[in-house]
Amino acid sequence: MNDANMDCLLLELKAIHPDICPISTDAVVVADWVRLKCRYGCRAYGKHLCCPPFAPSPEEMRGVVSEYQTAILARFQAEPGPGTDPEHIHHYLWDSIAHLHDTIYQLERRAFLNGYYKALGFYALPCALCESCVAEEMQERGVGMNPLDVLKCRHKERVRPSMEGCGVDVFKTLENVGYRPQVIRSYTERVILFGMVLLE
Repeated sequence: MNDANMDCLLLELKAIHPDICPISTDAVVVADWVRLKCRYGCRAYGKHLCCPPFAPSPEEMRGVVSEYQTAILARFQAEPGPGTDPEHIHHYLWDSIAHLHDTIYQLERRAFLNGYYKALGFYALPCALCESCVAEEMQERGVGMNPLDVLKCRHKERVRPSMEGCGVDVFKTLENVGYRPQVIRSYTERVILFGMVLLE
């Protein structure tokens, strides 16, 4: 695709979500340690089909990113939703996460329909397509799980892996393209979320 086609696509994507930034995939950092932060530190580990152990591994993600030259980052300002306990961030920001996921899906779809047939979106945080994920329900019933259980997703056509679940170092990636991400030190601070769509 030439620059004119990309410019036209970006105009269409900005009509869906104005706060997007095209980047080179050279800026996307994938690191093995990120996946460990999911396994040892995230309450959602193993409870959502877009997250580890179901999400692609860092090794797989490096290979995927290497097949693209361009991506877009989409920035979202999160607002508290129906949850009352900010320490359970997934429920506290449920509406914002659901909006991000829907928007990333729409951006990917629009790019695909414009001839960017390799367009592939990546979410932030655990999935918010269902109140209760199949993975969590299986875990509660004591059913053994494996990576192919992602096939049991109720929204297979819309679910996408989370960036961090695939090993993307979101902080370093953002820094590489000029953003200044900050660690949230208090739940009263503003939360900014990012999603990504690989384009080709």
